[in-house]
Amino acid sequence: MEWDDLRIFLAVARSESLSGAGRRLAIDASTVGRRIARLEAALGAKLFVKTPQGYALAPEGERLLPHAEAAEAALAGAREALSGPGDLTGQLRIGAPDGCANYLLPQICARLCQDHPGLEIQIVALPRVFNLSRREADMAIAVSQPQAGRLIVQRLTDYQLHLAGHDDYLNAHPPIRSREELRGHRMIGYIPDMIFDRELDYLTETGAEWAQLASNSVSVQMQAIRAGAGLGIVHDFAIPFCPGVRRLLSDQISLVRSFWLIRHADDRRSERMNRLADALGQGIRAEVARLQALLPEDAST
Repeated sequence: MEWDDLRIFLAVARSESLSGAGRRLAIDASTVGRRIARLEAALGAKLFVKTPQGYALAPEGERLLPHAEAAEAALAGAREALSGPGDLTGQLRIGAPDGCANYLLPQICARLCQDHPGLEIQIVALPRVFNLSRREADMAIAVSQPQAGRLIVQRLTDYQLHLAGHDDYLNAHPPIRSREELRGHRMIGYIPDMIFDRELDYLTETGAEWAQLASNSVSVQMQAIRAGAGLGIVHDFAIPFCPGVRRLLSDQISLVRSFWLIRHADDRRSERMNRLADALGQGIRAEVARLQALLPEDAST
């Protein structure tokens, strides 16, 4: 059994398709299929079952999976031992909700790449929870603490959110001095049935029953607010990127949420992953503090 065959086996197990594994490995799907067939022949066992949804692990594949993952971790450990404690190198894929991915990670990752030229970073911005067991990402940032799974979970920092609107919208309407005066204003928020985490249910904090303009992306919501389309709850750290957007009723409507860094439990023994996690955590804490310090004055009421 060759490691390269196990590497392909892991890619298919995690992507549940030959084409998805091919994209991960930069080889064509037909080659992936031939290599899996070769591995199955060498082992005398069927590793995958083809279903309408893709390639699912057969019982023999389930038994092979932890051994393949252990081989992967051992190889990574050998690389670390030989490369020593110098620059961080290799690929790092970070999964994050789009607010964090759009407004925080670009600056943080730019500094990491500058400090470590051999590091390749991929930011995956998706409005959903990442599956680390399938290695959709090497580490993920989440807005709530997971309650299950073999994971390392670290609280990174708290951040604040407030009701906000653009000067164009606020200047075209009477002053808003209380929650009650929000009635009749167009609200911007999440599509209710696409809220993937209860921590994102911001709109109830305003007393509004629904959003007339909605998106599953917090960045789209912010751009709608910037366009003067209405009012919405926004991250304080996003406001400096949107000239003319100001907080209002900050003494009456104020939310605090947290970012959590989530890693696979097997990475605990990896010095490289521990260093990357520390650098990412320090970067996020510093960037949230820096951007929140740049907030413009609240809208006058």
